[in-house]
Amino acid sequence: MQEERKKEIIGRTVLVDLPRLGFAGIRAKTDTGAYYCSLHCHFINVKIEDGKRVLCFNLLDPSHPEYQDKAIFYRRKFIVKQIKNSFGDIESRFLIRTAIRIRNRRIRAWISLTDRGNMKFPMLLGSRLLRNKFVVDVSLKEPKTT
Repeated sequence: MQEERKKEIIGRTVLVDLPRLGFAGIRAKTDTGAYYCSLHCHFINVKIEDGKRVLCFNLLDPSHPEYQDKAIFYRRKFIVKQIKNSFGDIESRFLIRTAIRIRNRRIRAWISLTDRGNMKFPMLLGSRLLRNKFVVDVSLKEPKTT
């Protein structure tokens, strides 16, 4: 029988890395009411390269202090899903499957790409990622930067 890994306690906010996307130290908010993780992106579009669909996007936006004016060309599998946003409206979003590092733990997760420019945190960690891995203690304070 496989040994079950102990659930780690994290706070309401946590610093995360997205190693495959070349981004580290993103402030994320845990959101147990959301199913998927979501990430603030802009200029999200699909291009055709060598007959294959490639998802292109920029992480964050120019108004964000950690913005890097660098397009990401995601050549792996991605999907489009209908997702209810925080206002209760249904919107189509691209979802990518990539690695997220939270503290010393690396997890593969589906992340929806969306414009979170008006939100305080550029990333949300949803219940699908948190389930069976983390317990959220809202009284814990995480560092603001790395």
